[in-house]
Amino acid sequence: MRLSKVDLSGLVAIAHSDGYLQLLLDRGDELEFLEIPAPIQAYEGLQQLNEAIAQTPALPFEEEPIAMLPVSSSMAIAVGYDRDEQILQVEFQSGSVYQYLGVDEDTWEDLHASDSLGSFFNQEIKGRYDCDRLDNADYTID
Repeated sequence: MRLSKVDLSGLVAIAHSDGYLQLLLDRGDELEFLEIPAPIQAYEGLQQLNEAIAQTPALPFEEEPIAMLPVSSSMAIAVGYDRDEQILQVEFQSGSVYQYLGVDEDTWEDLHASDSLGSFFNQEIKGRYDCDRLDNADYTID
């Protein structure tokens, strides 16, 4: 048996008529209709594949941890930032780790560049953003 990797992510719909497998493909900027000579079994096989995929439980989504950068501060051990999600993560000297939500990139850059991380944090972040406390297993320090 010879296996081939197949990417069917652009396949929108299938049908079979008069000895032809009919495929509707998403090409990004347009839809393309193809007809390929094929027995009805090819169509039935694709339907079975679709059903098997639909019944397969999705893998649990594992979120990438925010990379933490060690800092020299009496307040924190490390800080990190997720630009896509706008999350600031701070590991305090106590060992507690918090994520501050909705922190824009300019604020992150100002925090990271500040002379006193603790002073900047207390003036610009503490009490201004929603936050969540993390379990210690949820983060890594680079």
